[in-house]
This record gives sequence, structure tokens and C-alpha cells, in this order.
Amino acid sequence: MSAASDLVPESYVDASRIRRTIDPEVRAAVSAAMGLDEPAPGPEAVSVVRRGARLPAPGELILEGGTALGRVEAVPRDAPLGYHRLLDDGGHERLVITGPGRCHLPADLRAWGWAVQLAATRSRGSWGIGDLADLRALAAWSASAGAGFLAVGPLSAPNPGPDPEPSPYFPSTRRFGNPIHLRPEEVPGLDDESAAARALNGARRIDRVAVQGVKLAALERAWVAGGFDRDAFESWRSGEGAALERWAAFSVLAERHGPSWRTWPRLLRHPASEAVARFAADEPDRIGFHAWLQYCFDGQLASASQPLRRIADMPVGVDPSGFDAWEWQDLLATDASIGVPPDRFNTAGQNWGMPPFLPHRLRAAGYRPFIDTIRAQLRHAGGLRIDHVLGLFRLWCIPAGAEPTRGAYVRQPTAELLEIVAIESERSGAVVIGEDLGTVPTGVRAELRRRRLLSTRLALFERRAPQAWPRHVLAAVATHDLPTIAGLWSGADLRDQAAAGVTPDAREAARLRGRLTRAAGLGPEAGTRDVVLALHRRLAESPSMLVAATLEDALGVPERPNLPGTVRPRRDNWSLALPTPIEELGTDPGVDALVEALRR
Repeated sequence: MSAASDLVPESYVDASRIRRTIDPEVRAAVSAAMGLDEPAPGPEAVSVVRRGARLPAPGELILEGGTALGRVEAVPRDAPLGYHRLLDDGGHERLVITGPGRCHLPADLRAWGWAVQLAATRSRGSWGIGDLADLRALAAWSASAGAGFLAVGPLSAPNPGPDPEPSPYFPSTRRFGNPIHLRPEEVPGLDDESAAARALNGARRIDRVAVQGVKLAALERAWVAGGFDRDAFESWRSGEGAALERWAAFSVLAERHGPSWRTWPRLLRHPASEAVARFAADEPDRIGFHAWLQYCFDGQLASASQPLRRIADMPVGVDPSGFDAWEWQDLLATDASIGVPPDRFNTAGQNWGMPPFLPHRLRAAGYRPFIDTIRAQLRHAGGLRIDHVLGLFRLWCIPAGAEPTRGAYVRQPTAELLEIVAIESERSGAVVIGEDLGTVPTGVRAELRRRRLLSTRLALFERRAPQAWPRHVLAAVATHDLPTIAGLWSGADLRDQAAAGVTPDAREAARLRGRLTRAAGLGPEAGTRDVVLALHRRLAESPSMLVAATLEDALGVPERPNLPGTVRPRRDNWSLALPTPIEELGTDPGVDALVEALRR
């Protein structure tokens, strides 16, 4: 890594291609918050070395699996991909990352699929929220309709507590699943009391407090009854290792002391403390229950991922009060948060409230947290969407208490991070998609292309017609944060913004409408359904490898899943279920017409 002054550039080019200079005081504050004045590991601490290439110094090479190759000067051409150790002749130990240089990507990949938020995608059998059995049913129906993938929003666990965080992009951990998405009837030994729970489907608003209450009560009864294969569970648990045990202990600590570890008794605020070890020893049954929930989640996720390629979605960061921040607090910038600078859509910038990794400490730790996170996200998945992939190049970091405009970019160890992504992609046979929207630096998309990460193209943002879009992309109309077609066309999205306390921009909405009609090849007088079908037909005919549609657009839903800048109770973000259950999708005329338009 470079000196601190090089890691925080003096200026950047914004989304409007205007060069912005960072105030020297802001640069200094960001450098301090990110610990960039600390001694950093030298460049020799980590090296990316391809098979057949010379090592940075001669020494004993120990492969990731533990095989010692003796003293060598180069990585053997037949060496496995992985994270190896080099003990050089000077007695220094280095991490040698030996990757393929690019991600797994089938040359003939060309498919369409649905982009879904599982919570909103319910069936008649749901307990008030979309679950993993619903995901399996949706995947099976989608495959029968000709889809090639399901891009599923994050399924990571929120911070344990009585009022679950609704946003899947603000998780407690990116390594473990959200038990609220379990289908209790598919857990052996459960008493069937689902009729009352299914009544929660009667309201369109997803009541996570009520859902969590009935599900956890049912799952606790199943745990006590013990009707499951305990030997199979304990074998699985043993294989998961220390991380699972720490997550289970964290969950019980949160039950006892509140959802934020930063307010716990002082001696419990670090996972390595003796107090945490004593607590875990005193709570074997409850810790076992939380480990078992993850066992159930893993089994149901594996089943749900079989009918169709599932593309997982990795959030850019984690809740600072959550598990990953608790376990990795020594590697995180607790006095800074991630965001983005001002742009056309967010003139004040954004602060996402999630702490960034300290690049030099993450590097000194051999990137283990990043590797473990990518690996967990790819579990049972055939693809991975990396939210804000620009963060692997540079992160907009904001010192604690500062406005988003008072942040600065911090350069990241891009080559090493992308090599890790390539290794995990190759090992799992998963395609990787980068969400490269917003303020995109020159050269980023070329590097993604070289690394065989698919880029993202949205009809709402692109000036060119879909037939002129690149091949190595995932094409779609919008994301969960942008207006649906029905909301844009009817004006309902503007009314929704006003009701939520956001000043609506009618001129911007008109501009977006014009962009969609041009992309669809229609005039401004076209109806909503005509635009939906024509637009997706154009996307399907484009060179893009992957084309994604939403069930919101298929069903004419006017509300977007999330309206940035709003919070409860003004707006129920991530909490509005689709109006049609999964069982009826196959007979819905709007869905059927869109499926026909999407066939490639």
C-alpha cells in the first residue's frame, strides 16, 4: 500500500464529470479516521503471484492445504489456486495469493431471470413473509417458464433483537442467514400451528415483529422436542468451526443485553474476552439453538438453490452494532462510515452508517474476513452480485459526525481484492456481477471486463439503446431503490415521495420517463403495460449476457421496494409484499406476457 497522502486523493471526478477538490482538513480527518498514519505492512506482506511466475523472494512455499513444497523460486505451474504462505530466506512470512486472474464466466452465457426481494415474495403457505420454501417454489416455476437465474436480495441475518431491521442491506453479518426466512413446517418435529401464522399474509405490510415472534416460538418448540437428526446437526456444526459458535454466542448475548454490542457490559464487548468465554460456557443449550437455526437455514437454502441458478447479493457493509463489527472491530474504522458523494439523485450525498475496513489492517490479517465473507455469500449459489463494487477500487469514507459532503475517497488494494473474488468464483463455478452505478472512475469498467465481472446497465440511466449495450453486463430497467415502471408512469412514485417527506422532482421524473420510452421505442403516450413489454423485449434482444426483470414490474406495482432517505413510520421500506402469491404467478396475464417478452 502507498503512503497515507496517496491513499486519500486530493480530488476526484464526480458523476457529472466535474473535478472536485477535497478540503485539506477533510483529507486529514479521513486519514485519521481510517488510521492511515499507522505503520502499514510493507508490500512484501501480500503478493499476487500467478502459477509459473516468480515469487517476490526465494523461500519455502506452503500451500493453502498445508503441503510444504520446500524452497522454491516460483509458484509451480501445477500449483492449486489459493492462499499460500511463503517463508522467505530472511525469515519473513508472506501471503501469496495465486488466482486465475479472472472470474468464472461461461462463454455462452445468455439468460433472463427475476430480481426479487424474498421478504415480499409470499405464497399462501408463508408465515407473513417470503421464506426459503417460497424461494424454492419460485425457482421451480421460473425454471419451467424458461428463466435461467434468480437474483435474490441479501438473505443475511440482521442484528438479533425484538424489532428486526427491515433492510437486507444493513445486516448484522454477511456470513450467516436470517432465521425469519425459515419455513417452520419443513423443520422436523414441529407442531403444525401454521394456520394462525398464515393469517399474517392478510396484510400487505410485512410485520416482522409478529412474524419473528411466531416463527421463533415454533422453532424453539421444535428444538426442545428434538425430533431432528441430532447427530447430523452436530456433525455439520463441528464442520462450521469457531465462527458459527461465536455467532451463536453473540445472538444469546444480544438476547440478554440488547441488540447493540456497543452498549453491553464492558467486559463483553470483545469476542476474545474471558467474560465472553465464560458466558458461552454457561449457555450451551441456547447457543446450540442458535447454531441449529443456521443448520436449518443452510439445509433449506441448499434445497431452494437447486431448481435454478441463484445469484446471491452481497451488501457493501454491516451494521456497526452487529456481529461482524463485534468480531472484526480491530480491523474496522469505528470512527468512519461508508457512503457516496453528492450526485444528481442525491445532492447531499449519502452516509450508509456502515464502518469500512481499515485497508492496511485487513491486509495484515491476510484478508481472512473478506475471504470468509465472499465464501459465505457463495454458499449454494451460482452467482454473486457485489453491491457497490466500486468499493473494491475506492470507498467514500466519512468521519464520525460529519456530513456526507465532508468525506473523501480512500483507495483500496484492488488487485488483491479482485484476485480473491476470482479465486472464490472459480472454486464455486459462480458468475460475478458488479453493481457499478453512480460515480464510476475511469478505467473501472475496463478492469471489470478484463476480470470477467459482469457490469450493470439500467434503462433508467443509459442514454444508448439496449442494442448498443455491451455483452458482458446484467441488463435491467432499474434497481430496488429506483421507481417501478408503473410508479413512474402513473405519477404514484411522486406521490409516494411527497407522503414520505421527500420533495419530489417532477422534472427528473419526466426525464426518466422519456429515457424509458426511447429505450422501449415508443412514444410518450404509450400505456404502462405497453412500455413494460416493449422495454423488456428490447432488453431481451440486446447483446447483454443476463437480463433481469422484477415481479413488481410484471404485476404493475406502483411502489418501489425502498425509497432512499426515508424511514419508518413515514415509509414502510422493504415491507410491502407483492399483491399476488407465488401460486398465481403462472396464471397472471401480465406476468405471462412479460415472460414471453423476456424469452431469449
